[in-house]
Amino acid sequence: MARKSSETTETDVESKATGSRPIWTGSIAFGLVNVPVSLHSLDKKNELQFKMLDGRNKARIRFVRVNDATGEEVPYDQIVKAYEYSEDNYIVIDEAELAKVAIEATKTIDVEEFVLASEIDPLFFEKPYLLLPKKKAEKGYVLLREVMKKSQQIGIARMVIRTREYVAALMPQGDAMVIILMRYVKELRDINDYNLPSTDFEKYNISEKELALAEQLVASMTAKWDPTQYRDEYREAVMEWIELQATSGKTTTLAGEAEKRQETTNVVDLATLLRQSMEAGTKPGEKKKSSG
Repeated sequence: MARKSSETTETDVESKATGSRPIWTGSIAFGLVNVPVSLHSLDKKNELQFKMLDGRNKARIRFVRVNDATGEEVPYDQIVKAYEYSEDNYIVIDEAELAKVAIEATKTIDVEEFVLASEIDPLFFEKPYLLLPKKKAEKGYVLLREVMKKSQQIGIARMVIRTREYVAALMPQGDAMVIILMRYVKELRDINDYNLPSTDFEKYNISEKELALAEQLVASMTAKWDPTQYRDEYREAVMEWIELQATSGKTTTLAGEAEKRQETTNVVDLATLLRQSMEAGTKPGEKKKSSG
């Protein structure tokens, strides 16, 4: 058995402490300084998951991969990727060739510059991750965190997760440092491409009195941000309704599932019968001979 590296051992220790396994380990690099860290997702999916059933007999619906020309189902091992270069013209992707041009999966968060947090348009922020210091890296972690707090700056970095390169924002968050994957400019539509109303108050007949009243209203509604007061009330209402249906006996057994369970039960029963027969010294279907 291969011996685990010291890095793996440290990762296992962190997992027990935090309750989550890191999805990436490496280091933050700025100038000549390196801070070893592990990356943990802060996303927690809480979406309702629904299954698709046939409304006629309540059987599960199975989605198949169908050949558009023949109408026949296509086996997984015959499916290839392709890029539509122009209308109806495709470049079939050769996985081996694609691997040659794939970006090298480095283990470094390379900070290229520090910018004021206020300069970043929130539309660029996409997905947050938590960075935890590795063993004996706390000093560098705290130093970088506190410097960014004091300067009110965040680090703009490049990093590779799996096979894709991301631009990311490194920033302090309380006692933690987080990194938020960012969208590239080409991944965002330009809001100036839309027909938006201008700031000409006269054009929209906005009076000074209306403006003052609006400012007063906003001031009266101003509060300290508390995310805990907001809940997914729709999800809660749906789950409450589902619970009510279940307690009222309105659950549905999927068509075909009972038969599958019965088949499984029969297999178990046969295995038990065979084992009992072997223990009794008889073959299935034979009667045990009398000792008299």
